[in-house]
Amino acid sequence: MPQEFPSITDFMLQMTSSLEEVARNIDRESANRFLEEILNAKRIYLAGAGRSGLVARAFAQRLMHLGFESYVIGETITPAFRSGDVLIAVSGSGETRSVVDACETARELGGTVSLITSTPDSSIGRIADCIVEIGNNRVKDQGLPSDFEIRQLTGQYRSVSASFAPLGTLFETAALVFSDAVVSALMEIRQCTPEDLKSRLANVQ
Repeated sequence: MPQEFPSITDFMLQMTSSLEEVARNIDRESANRFLEEILNAKRIYLAGAGRSGLVARAFAQRLMHLGFESYVIGETITPAFRSGDVLIAVSGSGETRSVVDACETARELGGTVSLITSTPDSSIGRIADCIVEIGNNRVKDQGLPSDFEIRQLTGQYRSVSASFAPLGTLFETAALVFSDAVVSALMEIRQCTPEDLKSRLANVQ
């Protein structure tokens, strides 16, 4: 008798439904402020850890394709942060120690901090100039380590839809979709074409 597996399609549809709900609840004023921070920045730095870090790297790449000067915190070729630059942090918890440290340093250096998060009331949220809330993480876990990296390693992180999107998947997926939507908005604002982006794609690999 063949083994019965959970329906991957059903899980995908549940995630799609949740993403739609997240998108409809994003505050438009905060999203517009986020666009303004990017457009007014001298240079744009991205920071994140774990899977959120991968979202940050993907966003940095797309910003580069649009012609922005963008960098990823922690890379060996990332230049010094200066006044007038913006640091975009991608952190569901807003408490990841390495990202908190980067944001605090950016503020001390005279830059601005924008945060993509599910927990606006967090260490990064309290110092950020602009916050875009993706979903929410207000139901706090009880008896778990406060450091997000530890919770990920121990498998204790609870996402808002942990039953079908474990380990923060909903936030990270929604953050990636949000960043791509921001890129689409920036393309329209700057009147960029797909050909403009293609001209900046890597051609030595």
